[in-house]
Amino acid sequence: MTSVGMYYFVRLLVTLAAIPCHEAGHALASWLLGDATAKEHGRLSLNPFAHFDLLGTVCMVVAGIGWAKPVPTDPRRFKNPKVGMALTALAGPVANLLMAYLSMAIWKVMYYWAPVNNATLFIAYFLEYMVLMNVGLAVFNLLPIPPLDGSRVALVLLPRRLYFGVMRYEQTILVVLLAMVWFGVFDTPLAWMNNQVWQWMGFATSYIDRLAYSVYAVMVSV
Repeated sequence: MTSVGMYYFVRLLVTLAAIPCHEAGHALASWLLGDATAKEHGRLSLNPFAHFDLLGTVCMVVAGIGWAKPVPTDPRRFKNPKVGMALTALAGPVANLLMAYLSMAIWKVMYYWAPVNNATLFIAYFLEYMVLMNVGLAVFNLLPIPPLDGSRVALVLLPRRLYFGVMRYEQTILVVLLAMVWFGVFDTPLAWMNNQVWQWMGFATSYIDRLAYSVYAVMVSV
């Protein structure tokens, strides 16, 4: 497989892990908050095909921005509809950040302990893209623009009527949003935010560096 083929193969594998994690996070939060709609539709699952959207997956692999089938929710089932929607929306990016953190932790352990061969190099490459794509998904989805997850969090302070009124125009706003992404309007702020999250991830996993190196040093000295 050529380097270009390997690049897109890894991106495909990561997409099939990152997107289900994001969508299952929504479904789990919704279920825990009293709305079992997503669970009833089979969306409380890490199976990629439960969330699969062909065009969204292709866009994610090729362009780094994509989507899955929307997770169905019924705000009426929440005790507080706006808060329930906000927490359900927030769960998706949080799930991606947790996956990115776990991937970075494993990546750092492998740096010290794993033998260097084609298999471990492939796994390290995969883990690197797991961090990259999951951080990117989380940061992008936290933008306070409908229909992104961040809009549910930001709009929680609006009056109920205005809140749901804004949500009626999600599809129109989505078209404008995709056009802005296509023309690179968000490139600079997203790059800065991604970098900040990467730095936080590095700091949050620094103890793993120290522990892995200490164990490695002891093993080498024996």
